Amino acid sequence: MSESSNKKARTVTEPLSGTAALGTPDRSATKPVHLWAAVGAVFLAYTLYVFIRWVTGPYFEPVSGGPSEPPLYMKIPLMANAIVLWVGLPFALWFFIIRPWVRERRITLDGMLLVSMALMMFQDPMLNYYSTWCTYNAWLFNQGSWAPHIPGWVAHEEPGHTVPEPLLTNIPGYMYGVLLLTIVGCAIMRKIKNRWPAISNLRLILVTYAIAFVFDFVMEALILLPIGFYSYPGAIQALSFNAGTYYQWPVYEGLMWGGVQAALCCLRFFTDDRGRTVVERGLDTVRGGFFRRQFVRFLAIFGGVSACFFLFYNVPATWLGMHGDAWPEDVQKRSYFNPGICGEGTDRPCPNPDLPLPTKHSGYINNDGELVLPEGVELPPVVPIERGN
Repeated sequence: MSESSNKKARTVTEPLSGTAALGTPDRSATKPVHLWAAVGAVFLAYTLYVFIRWVTGPYFEPVSGGPSEPPLYMKIPLMANAIVLWVGLPFALWFFIIRPWVRERRITLDGMLLVSMALMMFQDPMLNYYSTWCTYNAWLFNQGSWAPHIPGWVAHEEPGHTVPEPLLTNIPGYMYGVLLLTIVGCAIMRKIKNRWPAISNLRLILVTYAIAFVFDFVMEALILLPIGFYSYPGAIQALSFNAGTYYQWPVYEGLMWGGVQAALCCLRFFTDDRGRTVVERGLDTVRGGFFRRQFVRFLAIFGGVSACFFLFYNVPATWLGMHGDAWPEDVQKRSYFNPGICGEGTDRPCPNPDLPLPTKHSGYINNDGELVLPEGVELPPVVPIERGN
């Protein structure tokens, strides 16, 4: 058997065009893993910062769902969803982390992805960075949100009147829920590749993106939104399915999350002949012992995962959130979707494109149409224009 045949027989993962084969380390091979590890280090520092500020600050407190009570058709599936996710959590930890460590004394790619996706949860509130256009159901167990501690946070949120994070669902949901979807996506990609071996990587990625979009529509528009897990009150209604209801689903939500899921699938699917992703290229050139090298590997994978969420979702979401329509009455009347953020019981109307966009540092227009400035702040003086003689 020729040397090329031997190499082909040893290949057990899908090669990405342009991924360098591992061999004698060179200077160019050190760049990708170091670059992505630096990206991961930045996101890890951000995560630790907002977590510490959250648990030690005034936002670490339950946000009440208010006087409205979710109907049973919401409560039952929401509770069941949380229970199922937490029942599955120990099995996920055993299968993806503990068992590989006991057997091989190492953490596999999926184990690294599991931890990375759990930490990715701390990007979750960033879609409301400039304007609150998505809200979770405050009836679910929560301890407020770390959103106001996100560096540069603009949207107006304060203790007791913020978009709470449903921890019982989001922790396991991000941790192994997204990983399982990624694994299933990779299995679909492999079946497509086996069925059409000549398909290009670009076409394979586009097909995966289309499948992810359709899946997001089914998961969100037909399941999660109707059962009241969360709502998109600030969606652009002309681009939304079921517009004007608490369960309206903006089409661009599917495009954004579909992009994230497709990117995560590609990160896991396209590996070299040693099972390493594109962000791990040059790992053999990292100096130090086993644990140092594995930590750098984790940072690189975490950097890749975080970049997928940040670039494909949070960047466009923050911009689209500033162009949303007025909150539907169907949301405003349900206090569990609007826990004191605006409307009845507050002195400010809910977000509306006809009103100025307030920030946590600015004044706002109250329900009487008056400008309310922060305490101790006055309107800036008008400086006369200097005129010629």
